Amino acid sequence: MTDSNSKMPAGMAPGLIALGLATAYLVALLGAEKQAVIISLLVLGIGAVVGAAWLGLFDRVSRSFADHEDALGGSAIVAALALAAYFHEDHFVLLLVVTVLLTSVATLGLNVQFGYAGVLNFAGASFFGVGAYTSAVLNAYTSVPHLIVLPIGGVIAALIGSMLLLPVLRTRGHYAAVVTIAFALLFKTFLEVNDVLGGPQGMQVKGMNILGWSFNDNIEAGGITISFYMGYFLLSLALLIAAFVLVRRLERSWIGLNLDALRLDETAASCFGLDITRWKITAFLIGNFLIGIAGALFGMVGGFVGPNNYTFADSLILVSILLLGGIGNPWGLVVATFIVVVVPEKLQTIQEYRFLLYALMVIGVLLFRPEGLLPRPVRRYFPRWRP
Repeated sequence: MTDSNSKMPAGMAPGLIALGLATAYLVALLGAEKQAVIISLLVLGIGAVVGAAWLGLFDRVSRSFADHEDALGGSAIVAALALAAYFHEDHFVLLLVVTVLLTSVATLGLNVQFGYAGVLNFAGASFFGVGAYTSAVLNAYTSVPHLIVLPIGGVIAALIGSMLLLPVLRTRGHYAAVVTIAFALLFKTFLEVNDVLGGPQGMQVKGMNILGWSFNDNIEAGGITISFYMGYFLLSLALLIAAFVLVRRLERSWIGLNLDALRLDETAASCFGLDITRWKITAFLIGNFLIGIAGALFGMVGGFVGPNNYTFADSLILVSILLLGGIGNPWGLVVATFIVVVVPEKLQTIQEYRFLLYALMVIGVLLFRPEGLLPRPVRRYFPRWRP
């Protein structure tokens, strides 16, 4: 009994240390304004990542999160709240963090398709845009409560995604990817020529309002002014937690087992009696539902939607997050989203080169660590068992 109790803190230590260092690093990076300081921090971060990979520390951290996910998940929530509290007056930083949270929700939906079922979807940004335009239309022309608008955005994205099911189900691999790429290109064109949806100029989106509380107003508490983005942050964090729990429960259930079998060998899964069509549809709809919800809230956060915000290039960014973090590992997706969203924004003064630096970083990770920063751990059929 004593040995068991002593092993638990030791097993959690790599995850807690990594979480603490990551939080401190984010505070420093988000708070930095001078480009020299930002570049120095980025070089330091890249060096730390390379060193950790060389020493095999990433595997220890990944195992720590797999073994003590609930405890470390709670610690991650506390760290996120502490980060928001530290920057409670900074509109830009809180908007950046909200963008990270909602993009993480979208990539979790993409992960259900790519990582679990092996269903290719290169139109993630398009379904994100479907959710955003849904919130724009419903908030402008109806009195539907804004909290209800979020799941409606997810449902509409799933329904529109169902239009692709027939060609996706009749194709495989690269051909299925081409179908989603074509949809992404057609979706942008549809928005540009549709005057009802604002055409190329886009539409304004009303901010979130819950029971008379406008999320677009600053919060005054005890003489302290809190940015209006704090409300969006709390709602986005709650949405990410719910999506994360859903995806993890889905992965560990018999549904996740069926999706894994489909991804690993579609022919063998069919021979063993799995309904391939059923599970492809399930993965595609669930993934698009999560992407649509994230898009609906992000439309309210930004206050504007336009065709140029949901292009094929934006879909590729979502896919790169999936590859960078580690396909099938939700924790890796959150880490990768912070990198992809925060780094380009902090390098605003070198517009011509910031995406080049980001691209080189992604290519480097894929070359030297193709399984991603935090690879998906081996499935455990008996959660309490340890080798």
